[in-house]
Amino acid sequence: MRRVVVVGASAAGLAAAETLRREGYDGTLTLVGDEPLAPYDRPPLSKQLLAAEWEADRLTLRTPDDLGALGLDLRLGVAATGLELVGRTVELADGSEVPYDGLIVATGVRPRRLPGAGAHVLRTLDDALMLREGLAPGRHLVVVGAGFLGAEAAAVAWRLGARVTLLEPAPVPLAHAVGAEVGEVLTRAHLDRGVDLRCGVTVTEVTEDGVRLADGELIEADEVLVAIGSLPNTEWLEGSGLALGDGVICDEYCEAAWGSPGPKAGGVYAAGDVARWHNPLFGTSMRIEHRTNAAEQGMAAARNLLRPEARKPFAPVPYFWSDQYDMKIQAYGFLRGHDEVGVVEGDLAERRFVAVYRTGDRVSGVLAVGMPPKVIRLWRQAVAAGAAWHETVRAEVAASEV
Repeated sequence: MRRVVVVGASAAGLAAAETLRREGYDGTLTLVGDEPLAPYDRPPLSKQLLAAEWEADRLTLRTPDDLGALGLDLRLGVAATGLELVGRTVELADGSEVPYDGLIVATGVRPRRLPGAGAHVLRTLDDALMLREGLAPGRHLVVVGAGFLGAEAAAVAWRLGARVTLLEPAPVPLAHAVGAEVGEVLTRAHLDRGVDLRCGVTVTEVTEDGVRLADGELIEADEVLVAIGSLPNTEWLEGSGLALGDGVICDEYCEAAWGSPGPKAGGVYAAGDVARWHNPLFGTSMRIEHRTNAAEQGMAAARNLLRPEARKPFAPVPYFWSDQYDMKIQAYGFLRGHDEVGVVEGDLAERRFVAVYRTGDRVSGVLAVGMPPKVIRLWRQAVAAGAAWHETVRAEVAASEV
């Protein structure tokens, strides 16, 4: 293998490229990115950068010298537009074609949008800088979507002195991910600070003056942020023969699956937010949009591509964190679709607790707010071991409720 192409120049793609070089690959290595900027970190966009605590230069993942040392054929500011599996080429927006022997797809996601114009989204550096310009004392920000991204942006805007309205279609924000009881605790943090949080409402469009709800009400705003989830960037792969479905469908090794009969071209892997792979640790397919997973999966895909004879399943315990007001939220595992959640330490009312999640008969996840890292790491070990939800866990839950 003498030609490897990595499409996507963010955390997953950069990790893949660095791993290939670190593992001894010395052939041509092309890194393609649709943004003109060198790889940068995205989590601070809704936190430190939006709050003007950091400037853009602190987000850069590698210095020019670091990138130069990788010996990359670096193609920034040009998007991939197509994939030819038989001919083993990636087609780019500038009309060029890049041949490959091995390919890693790391094209990430893009924000969902609402009808109408003028709303902000929060995915790129430019997005964050544009929104930041509109946040000031006395300004009114409407945030559509009270998930982690929307909640973080609302918390920053409140700290900057803006008036914030947070709109959420679900009865309890984040209940689908963390459970209703924990979701209500996180909700209370907004209400306690005077954020106008409205649940069970649907926004139908963005207008020149704000947003319009399904019942016809117009909520006026100086700025509108739409944070209603994301879509995997797979359009450029349509018709290629790869299996697509809420991401690039992969096996446990992160190798892309095939959606049509015929011989496999082989040597195509996916990593990061765009990859939907089978995680054998949890026995299910998942697509994870978290920074830690992107880097870890980029490394795993690179190793498996480089040495297929020694491939290892990618079976991580997913991790994510969120900073909202004075709350540090950390979680390990796969919390979605859980059957039960119990508080094993701390107090929900004080927003300082550890909640453990059960799926089937095993401990599938843990979420902590305001707790020392060592506490949550102990429960992470239980998740990684696939520990049974036995009477010991039940006893700890019951003891915390007394």
